[in-house]
Amino acid sequence: MDEERRRVILVTDGDHVAQKVLEMIAREIGGRCISLSAGNPTPLRGHQMVELIKMAAYDPVIVMFDDNGDFGKGQGEKAIEYVVKHPDIEVIGAIAVASNTRWVQGARVAYSVNNEGQVVTEAVDKDGNASPELVNRIYGDTVDILNALHVPNLIGIGDIGKMLGKDSLQKGSPITKKAVQWILERSDPNGTGNGKTAPHLGPN
Repeated sequence: MDEERRRVILVTDGDHVAQKVLEMIAREIGGRCISLSAGNPTPLRGHQMVELIKMAAYDPVIVMFDDNGDFGKGQGEKAIEYVVKHPDIEVIGAIAVASNTRWVQGARVAYSVNNEGQVVTEAVDKDGNASPELVNRIYGDTVDILNALHVPNLIGIGDIGKMLGKDSLQKGSPITKKAVQWILERSDPNGTGNGKTAPHLGPN
């Protein structure tokens, strides 16, 4: 495993609820979640995250990033940049989480999972409502850098574990689980999908 690049899924949310949801999903898919990456803002630097990713027993490794609404490139986005560019890491996808954050450019997405668990060709808001008025742009704390880094298999989602109760842990967080499964299907040619990378939308 040491000679192979570690397969990683980025998630732009790090609150306590998101942590519990992602830990559960990681167990279900046979992967690992870096619990220490949770926090508002992200408590770890990029190099610390890479060290923890390499220590994880199994792939894929789910890692959380959160700027807590900081203006400009916050600690979460700096950590994303470090992880994405690291030669030992293969980012197979990212979940861009919508919030009510202001003063952000947002991330352009070709697909989102709405609060009914359907993959749609629109962006969604914090509650998981899809709208053409968003013009395929997810507005959230830590998403601005994703397009610039050309992260593959980028999918939008509402607030993890919430979305008016439709993604709660008690219900098995089906919306977040759908987003993770969507990434896995497009990143693994030996899996249930076709291994094709979803189309990328540029920052404009």
